[in-house]
Amino acid sequence: MIRRNFLKTGLCGVTSLLAMQTEHSLYASENESVKSPKFHLKFAPHFGMFENIAGKDPIDQLKFAADQGFTAWEDNSMKARPVKMQERIANVMQQRGMQMGVVSALRGVWNSVNFASDVKAEREKILSAIRDIVDVAKRVNTKYLTVVPGLADPKLPKSYQTANCIDLLKRCCDILEPHGLVMVLEPLNRKTDHPGVFLYGSPQAYMICKSVDHPSCQILFDIYHQQITEGNLIPNIDRCWDQIAYFQCGDNPGRNEPGTGEINYANLFQHIHKKGYQGIIGIEHGNSQPGANGERSVISAYRKIDPR
Repeated sequence: MIRRNFLKTGLCGVTSLLAMQTEHSLYASENESVKSPKFHLKFAPHFGMFENIAGKDPIDQLKFAADQGFTAWEDNSMKARPVKMQERIANVMQQRGMQMGVVSALRGVWNSVNFASDVKAEREKILSAIRDIVDVAKRVNTKYLTVVPGLADPKLPKSYQTANCIDLLKRCCDILEPHGLVMVLEPLNRKTDHPGVFLYGSPQAYMICKSVDHPSCQILFDIYHQQITEGNLIPNIDRCWDQIAYFQCGDNPGRNEPGTGEINYANLFQHIHKKGYQGIIGIEHGNSQPGANGERSVISAYRKIDPR
């Protein structure tokens, strides 16, 4: 009886071990052995986008993305990650030849009335956050910092709000310029996701950046948000071109991968490619399908629209 139970347990253990080895070999095959050609444009996924295939470990997700041909990455939550993890991420990206895209400069403080306001305490919170992000940016080798200029101030006429915003942005530039860092101002849509934001249109962002007139203050043109706000994407991109430093994308409606909504991303990416855009395009959207198949669909969607 004892021997029979031992043999049964032993066989179960061997079966479990073989299953673990098979799972690991599949993982290794998908993440390490199979490498795809690099994308022509610098599409930048984010943590969580490929976790069903690559696993929960952020480092494994980076390695998987590199093997799929992605040459950039972005992470709005980088400021909240432990320093040791920031360093690990930077090291792996350097080893894999990947470029870090935007990190959020104002995590935890952006969603209030601040840039548009003349309340000193709120403006000081912004300046403090900008000072704090400098070391993070250096640690992860990024140049670009996402800045959303808060909510509109219902107590002030729009022109006063705009003047307040321009003044505070200039003060932020004074902090960032010595370190070679660039704020990219992101207009958000008011109609679907962010009612009440101060900055919502690309013409508005262009006017503010021209008024600040500083290399540390440029535009993050999020194609998803601007399709909802104003449409007319290619003409607006052309008009803002000298102030655009960064793009993000997501289809509309749904805010998922290209091909799931109404935006003609093949034409749009071909247009900016022909204009000579060499920067990063953040993949700031969800996956339209769940699980590993959904993650493969995202990769396939970008293969289809990557300019040749």
